[in-house]
Amino acid sequence: MAAPLTNQKRDRRTKPAPRWCTDQSTRAGGRGEALALRPPRGVGGARRGLMALRRALSAAGRRWAQRPCSAAWGDTIFALSSGHGRCGVAVIRTSGPGSRGALQSLTGRPELPPPRVLALRRIRDPATAEPLDRGLVVWFPGPQSFTGEDCAELHVHGGPAVVSGVLRALGCLPGLRPAEPGEFTRRAFRRGKLDLTAAEGLGDLIRAETEAQRRQALRQMEGELGQLYQRWSETLTQALAHLEAYIDFSEDDNVEEEVLSQGEGWQGGGGAGTPPPCCRVPPPATASPCSLPAVDATVRALEQEIGAHLRDGRRGELLRGGVRAVIAGPPNVGKSSLLNLLCQRPAAIVSPVAGTTRDVVEVALNVGGYPLVLSDTAGLRDATDPVEQEGVSRARDRLRQADLVLAVLDAAAVPAEPAGLGAALGSLLPPTTTPCILVLNKADLLGGDGGPLRDACTRGDPLPPAALLSCKTGEGLDRLLELLAQQLARLCGDPLAGSPSLTQSRHGLHLGDCVAALARYGRERRRDLGLAAEQLRLARRHLGRITGHVGAEDVLDIIFRDFCVGK
Repeated sequence: MAAPLTNQKRDRRTKPAPRWCTDQSTRAGGRGEALALRPPRGVGGARRGLMALRRALSAAGRRWAQRPCSAAWGDTIFALSSGHGRCGVAVIRTSGPGSRGALQSLTGRPELPPPRVLALRRIRDPATAEPLDRGLVVWFPGPQSFTGEDCAELHVHGGPAVVSGVLRALGCLPGLRPAEPGEFTRRAFRRGKLDLTAAEGLGDLIRAETEAQRRQALRQMEGELGQLYQRWSETLTQALAHLEAYIDFSEDDNVEEEVLSQGEGWQGGGGAGTPPPCCRVPPPATASPCSLPAVDATVRALEQEIGAHLRDGRRGELLRGGVRAVIAGPPNVGKSSLLNLLCQRPAAIVSPVAGTTRDVVEVALNVGGYPLVLSDTAGLRDATDPVEQEGVSRARDRLRQADLVLAVLDAAAVPAEPAGLGAALGSLLPPTTTPCILVLNKADLLGGDGGPLRDACTRGDPLPPAALLSCKTGEGLDRLLELLAQQLARLCGDPLAGSPSLTQSRHGLHLGDCVAALARYGRERRRDLGLAAEQLRLARRHLGRITGHVGAEDVLDIIFRDFCVGK
């Protein structure tokens, strides 16, 4: 007879099967996963069983939500991917199970060209066998394609008749339909080819008009922003796993304290090396089952890192949408002339009559590779005319919303000393926290070279950066453009330096909710570990909504509706 076991830890691997369990399987990715719940033992056991059931049902629901809709994915889409209008070459693409048959029908050949190799083919109308064009075709078998499905591209001549003829021929084939805006990228997202942040980066890359916008969008499209958020999500997952292990097993299974102090081995990154120092949690000096120091330290470090990410001065958003600069000043100081000089065209009416500009005139510019949205506004004064009063009111509103102010004054009518210039600038009431450039126009009316005023402009404090300018002769324009480029670089930053920046307002909203949930964890942690674990789950859910891994359905239409039809 074997000796009884005494003073030995129970081996969980040899435990009998639980009395309360279910063998229902949920299929995910072709695998059936059985869910077994531990038997409840008293109040604590019932609570643990309910928590395990809730986590399992939540995971099953996420897997079900991410399953593709067979009805929507069974058809094949086609569209013109290149720009509309006459061009040398137009690209028409298809995606879906019917791409192979469509390529065979239009080329009249049963054999396909080698994958991803351009081949010269005569393209015909399948219904009439009439030649439509002679061009290049490419075959992309799935999953090695942009959408992950079978894809084909037809590179034809860009005349309207050729393009419409090929599109009409594709539309006559069974199972093919025109694509909706952004549907190709949406299918790529569904197939896991890119997450939502990469899809947004792709849209920004298509719409990029400046070098800095292109660099930021390309970096986001290549997945750097998504990888950052995924690393945070995995750090949260590890913290939540350790906390729930303590909740589930500590009361009756005597979990070893080392499980709760493995902070050094946590992988907070997306499989690409170790986490940065701010997310490496040192092991506690004394591991107490009540303190959970490793989890607490990880949550605090993550809260600080996400908070720092949010406090970036809206650099990514400014670079993506353009810095809003407002030209403000008294009437008849040359504000409209300055707008026309900067955009090199007569965008605003210029007149010697004071108060000509009543409404806001807005133009988009590229200054030093950065996007600038420049607004000309009505002259700031106590107006008596109702129409001019409305114009002044709109000018004040734009001034409050501006990211950058170009304060224009008459160089021939202001004092030459810094104190007098500061008083004249203060009369415009620009926001004190908004960056400002002082533009002293009509320098051509100054006697000599305007030495005293020029010296006052170069002294700096208490004045903002200043430029002595003549919109009539163009003198001083280079100095003004230099100051503009410096301010734009400071506001937008270098898109290639440091961590990727926030580019969408929805990112900031979800990250703000995530930080709030992490802060609530600290408060709930002292009262109830179950409620504290729920806050970590909420924080992880908000991160998942940014990349589309959790609850993406409600934002898909918003993200993809602005894509062109062929993308």
